[in-house]
Amino acid sequence: MLLRLFLLLLAFSQPASAGKGAPQHNNTVIIGMRLESSTKPGAVHLIKGVIQVMEGSVIQLRIFGQGIHESTWEIVYFSELATAEPDFHNFNDSSCFEESNDLRVQPFSQDVQETSAVLTIVVKTLRRDVHTKSYVLCLEKDPGQSQQPVDRHNLYIQVLEDVKLELPLWLIIILMIVLLSLSGIFSGLNLGLMALDPMELRIVQNCGKPKEKKYAARIEPLRRKGNYLLCSLLLGNVLVNASLTILSDILVGTNMVAISISTLAIVIFGEIIPQALCSRHGLAVGAHTVPLTKLFMLLTFPLSYPLSKILDYVLGKEIGTVYTREKLMEMLKLTQPYNDLLKEELNIIQGALELRSKTVECVMTPLEDCYLISSDAVLDFDTMTEIMESGYTRIPVYDRYYSNIGDMLYVKDLAFVDPDDKTPLKTITKFYNHPVHFVAHNTKLDAMLNEFKKGKSHLAIVQKATDVEGEHEVMGVVTLEDIIEEIIMSEILDESDISAETRSKRRATQTRRWDFSAFRAVGNEAKISPQLLLAAHRFLSTEVQWFYPNIITEKCLLCLLKHRDVICELKFDEGNKDAPHHFLYQRNKTADYFILILQGKVEVEACKENMKFENGPFSYYGVLALGPLPVGDNTSGFLSGNITRPSFEHMVTVFGSSGSSNQVLPSANLQYMADFTVRALSDLLYIKITRMQYQDGLLASVLETSMAAAETQSVENADGQKNLS
Repeated sequence: MLLRLFLLLLAFSQPASAGKGAPQHNNTVIIGMRLESSTKPGAVHLIKGVIQVMEGSVIQLRIFGQGIHESTWEIVYFSELATAEPDFHNFNDSSCFEESNDLRVQPFSQDVQETSAVLTIVVKTLRRDVHTKSYVLCLEKDPGQSQQPVDRHNLYIQVLEDVKLELPLWLIIILMIVLLSLSGIFSGLNLGLMALDPMELRIVQNCGKPKEKKYAARIEPLRRKGNYLLCSLLLGNVLVNASLTILSDILVGTNMVAISISTLAIVIFGEIIPQALCSRHGLAVGAHTVPLTKLFMLLTFPLSYPLSKILDYVLGKEIGTVYTREKLMEMLKLTQPYNDLLKEELNIIQGALELRSKTVECVMTPLEDCYLISSDAVLDFDTMTEIMESGYTRIPVYDRYYSNIGDMLYVKDLAFVDPDDKTPLKTITKFYNHPVHFVAHNTKLDAMLNEFKKGKSHLAIVQKATDVEGEHEVMGVVTLEDIIEEIIMSEILDESDISAETRSKRRATQTRRWDFSAFRAVGNEAKISPQLLLAAHRFLSTEVQWFYPNIITEKCLLCLLKHRDVICELKFDEGNKDAPHHFLYQRNKTADYFILILQGKVEVEACKENMKFENGPFSYYGVLALGPLPVGDNTSGFLSGNITRPSFEHMVTVFGSSGSSNQVLPSANLQYMADFTVRALSDLLYIKITRMQYQDGLLASVLETSMAAAETQSVENADGQKNLS
């Protein structure tokens, strides 16, 4: 009541110029103010009404007076006093000489009445070296108007410094080191643990080193909670970085310097070094810091766990890194210098991964390069010789033209076929009736491999549909060997190959050839088929070093095998198994012959322990009875693998000038005594070559070679003389 009465008296005491028609702000009078609220604690009312607030706060003041309206904020301002403490006795209107920017009145008023209103004031921060300042509330007046003759001791505001927490220097340094270490741990674990996806950890647990398995087993339960772990690490990192910045500000006292120091320390020691370390050793670091990680996950649980659940719901479950076939192949190629895979192993992996992307058309043998046989062929000696020379075990059979393939011939089907019978090929194909497997040209290799694995056939005819409905064009042949070669990405050579096949699947042209015509007539007393004689000839020339082509020519070896005494036959006596003629060799008895078993079984007893074992066809004995391995001037040829035939002059010297076969090599005078026993167990068909026969064949080979060389030399000399003339 007293305040209202005072305001009414003050209104009636205003001059006439303040009446109707005068500017509205000239009628405004402020006689007091009261602090309504402050954003910072510590605001108080001092004695005599002085209000004390904290720097950097936002306050609300309720002003009292007369003529207050919504635009009153436009004419209200604060002026800074010259002294920090208000002097109520010496105050005059000259104190309102300049508006201060430290206290800014916001451009709006609240709860406006005729005698009061609420203003919002922003208090700025004091300078670093200033602890307190005092301000007085002032009103703007029109020029020529006098200031209010009012005692303003209740219109003062005093701004105080916001006192910060004071800590000892040693404690601040220790806290900064601890926080910096935690920042590095959180940053490193964020990169090291999150880079280890669950799939990789499971792989390491199954096939890693013992230490890696142990580390992965400790990390995997935490890593399985991916979003929860991520939120905990990030919250901890942000918390310690913010605390580190505050401590830097307390330590230095200057904002820019504190920001620079904290930023530099966090970047170097909290980001770069930990992440560089954990990017290479994340598994070991993560395993040793599991207790600390669990502790921070527990501390940040109220905030990090709900966030992780939201991420799980929005993003879905984390399944880890999954490589496609193309990515896996590229990863293997790029990491080859660093892994322990051999080039051949890498090729096999790459070939297996590319199996589904390739078709049989890419690996097949074109039809023009295939060996086929007509269904009208007759299995005489010439036809079977041609089949043998082809080197294939499965041969497609065509009718009239190549693209009409209807049967398949297996070479093993000819085992019981006698060339002298001249059996028609159709008889064999109809008897065995092997199915012909046809496949489309765009069939994938993995599907083709599955078909081959079923065992129906290891060879398929590749065909392509033509424009005519129901007709197909034969393109080539694909085999199981072709697919295996594509998997291992290298060529497979069998024993009949001289060189690798080209990538175009064309068989090498320079193949080894044999003269099978020599097997047409065999004047031996023992019955032997041309095929068996051919097999024996081939076996001796490739497996027994004494009969290699560079020792004895194939022609001389064939003549030697055709000798009437070489092919022998033994009839087994069931009533007397220990008959003398059953023993081909006897221990401690001399022998001057070599034996190769062609058919039947023998029992071999050897060594001091009289060990017994059975042998079958194409086992040979007594090769040393033929004498030492013949060499020329190079006596180390056998050891080095470069065996050379003896010269003609050497053989003449050894055998004598007359060439009589009754003379033998000096080394041949040595007697060969068997240290084993060979006894027949069934009827036998075998080859028996004596030392004398072998030496005759050896001499014949030298003569043949010398005559061929002399003939070649004479032809060259004749050509040279012709050119000179």
